[in-house]
Amino acid sequence: MSVSADGRMPAQPFSQCSFQTRSDFQEACVALLNPLLSCFTPGSTRVKIGATATRYDEAGAQLEGFTRPMWGLGSLIAGKGDYSGTSKWVEGLVNGTDPEHPEYWGDIEDLDQRMVEMCPIGYTLAVASDVFWKPLSQKQKDKITAWLNQINKKEMPNTNWLWFRVFANLGLKANGAAFSQSQIEADMDHLDTFYIADGWSNDGPKSHCQMDYYSGPFAIQFLQLLYSKLAADIDPKRSDEYRKRAVAYAKDFVHYFDPEGRAIPFGRSVTYRFAMAGFWGALAFADVEPPAPLTWGIIKGLLLRNFRWWATQENIFNTDGTLTIGYSYPNMFLSENYNSPGSPYWCCLAFSPLAIPETHPFWTSKEEPYPSAKLTAVTSLNHPKHIMVQRGGHSFLLSSGQACHYPLRATQAKYGKLAYSSAFGYSVPVGSYQLEQNAADSSLAISDDNGESWQTRRQCLKFQIKDYSGQPVLESDWFPFPDVTTQTWLIPPTESHPNWHIRIHRVTGSRSIATAEGAFAIMGCSSATGRYLGHLTDSVKEGQSSSPGEAIVVSAAGAVGIVELRKDTERKGEVVKSDPNSNLVESRTLLPALMADVQSGQDIWFITAVFAIPSSAEGWQDRWRAMWQDRPSIPSWVSNLT
Repeated sequence: MSVSADGRMPAQPFSQCSFQTRSDFQEACVALLNPLLSCFTPGSTRVKIGATATRYDEAGAQLEGFTRPMWGLGSLIAGKGDYSGTSKWVEGLVNGTDPEHPEYWGDIEDLDQRMVEMCPIGYTLAVASDVFWKPLSQKQKDKITAWLNQINKKEMPNTNWLWFRVFANLGLKANGAAFSQSQIEADMDHLDTFYIADGWSNDGPKSHCQMDYYSGPFAIQFLQLLYSKLAADIDPKRSDEYRKRAVAYAKDFVHYFDPEGRAIPFGRSVTYRFAMAGFWGALAFADVEPPAPLTWGIIKGLLLRNFRWWATQENIFNTDGTLTIGYSYPNMFLSENYNSPGSPYWCCLAFSPLAIPETHPFWTSKEEPYPSAKLTAVTSLNHPKHIMVQRGGHSFLLSSGQACHYPLRATQAKYGKLAYSSAFGYSVPVGSYQLEQNAADSSLAISDDNGESWQTRRQCLKFQIKDYSGQPVLESDWFPFPDVTTQTWLIPPTESHPNWHIRIHRVTGSRSIATAEGAFAIMGCSSATGRYLGHLTDSVKEGQSSSPGEAIVVSAAGAVGIVELRKDTERKGEVVKSDPNSNLVESRTLLPALMADVQSGQDIWFITAVFAIPSSAEGWQDRWRAMWQDRPSIPSWVSNLT
């Protein structure tokens, strides 16, 4: 049996784009829009892509399918591009805002999902008014104005949502319609309270450290950049400040990408996929000169390589060419309760460079590779509490302290893991029974019921980046149970051992527990047969192996292993067969892990070394065995802790 005989998803036009030129980019945008045309309702006000539900009403869910592609369509039209299906969106905008039409979108309520969808509408009205506003009758314009203005009288969440009201007003302002300048100013004043420093903003109240992709390309940084151009006439001082913030943020955000074009999956809403790279296009939209060492060629490469990587992920589409909820393949386990079948089209914001002319330096500059040589291999980012690593063939981060400030599905997996990698995407629990369902990669999981249920880190009570002998280390304290304390130190790779990072844990408590610590999850199937990997030997290229104190998996995706460095600490090596569809990137994964029991009253230290080399690393198959055997030493300063 051979995997070459397996069926594949139909090749979609988006995946066949080369993403080299502005024309390629236009074609990719059209490739995402075309499959939606058959999904419109008769009045063109809604787009129904699938049948899964959300926490809000079905009309709001189908409205997402209509509005979110407008991020791309609006940019395409603004840049003098053409699309034959544009009339569908114009018709839908007119009908959806008409209270007398049977497909009226409905009046706005407090905390209404429709508020979110006003943002791409406002943007499109601002940049593509020649198509979406000027041809309309005065009566149609008045109804659009009235519908959008409802948001100015309703309660909104204390989060990035406030930006959506700002953009509803900006769209009206750009066309001389009635809008609320006072509401814009009030919202902007409040949004600025989220700002921390050095370009970083918290997504919401500062009771929690939450600086995920919403702090950057999904919302805050992206919309600040658009605002700095669209509102420069009414708010020049703040617009200038946002441009300065973007410059500072860019120098940090570049570390969240790798030379292959991949971004590091982290936090919620990763189903927005290439929206992660939308910040780079927004820099160009706002004409913000890239800060050294970045150049327009580097900025261009960061965006286009991300699109090219997504073009290789052929399973992100349904058979009709519409996007799925998921990451590299359809996956409801990773979804949020607010993800409708239309939600993934928030990714279309990454098409904002289509709004700028082909003479812009973003388009005229020659694409440059990822600037690895211009970046430090290990970088501490104090605000998001991340240590960024550009070693070992992939970009990854060590994390401690971030948490979502409201209940979120699989929140502990999206924010609380010890490490997140561009090559080995994170996993989420698919159930609550036993370790296989928990899928505790890059985590220390703890159970007090003989392994039936497991607790992993969700929120740290204390966390900081501290210098130890010239090396940044992330410290954190967290409590899996009220009477169990876990202290963790995360140490990035050294130059001599670039594929190893070290984790130190001190576990104490007044109940007996079982512990399981996972490395990164990795594709767990044979590249030849598609079956789960067998035993790894010197004569085979792929397989899994475990023994006391260590475990490793080698597959077509690379090699991942885990080792206990303390000779006097007994831990059992094991390869966990995580439940399918738990990982964002690979649907079938294996997880190298270390197991140990801790008795009530025991004070125990674990010193773990995690090995990882992805298949994108040059010559990895010839090097991994020697690198796996060359274990890092315990740093000398650790003796002062233990």
